[in-house]
Amino acid sequence: MSCGEPHETDCAEVLDHLYEFLDHEMPDSDCTKFEVHFEECSPCLEKYGLEQAVKKLVKRCCGQDDVPADLRAKVMGRIDLIRSGQAVPEHEVSAARVDLPGVAKE
Repeated sequence: MSCGEPHETDCAEVLDHLYEFLDHEMPDSDCTKFEVHFEECSPCLEKYGLEQAVKKLVKRCCGQDDVPADLRAKVMGRIDLIRSGQAVPEHEVSAARVDLPGVAKE
């Protein structure tokens, strides 16, 4: 995604690291670059707003539930695979859905 306008920080970089920004997991200097980008780029600002709303909704709906350690490890493992650019086999994704407590099976 790109708005087509030149920015000091590229739209792709902003979107690739959006959750790090949302979760306050990046250096202040990078946060400042992202904030400047959001001021200049309405498509990225819109995506940021949407992801922020989803994060708040999930926290409100699921924030009180304790997450089993093995589920957390599975999810973090999948996130690491995706961030490294590796494909997550479909059968593993389907199996993970079955293991989620409180989620209806498809």
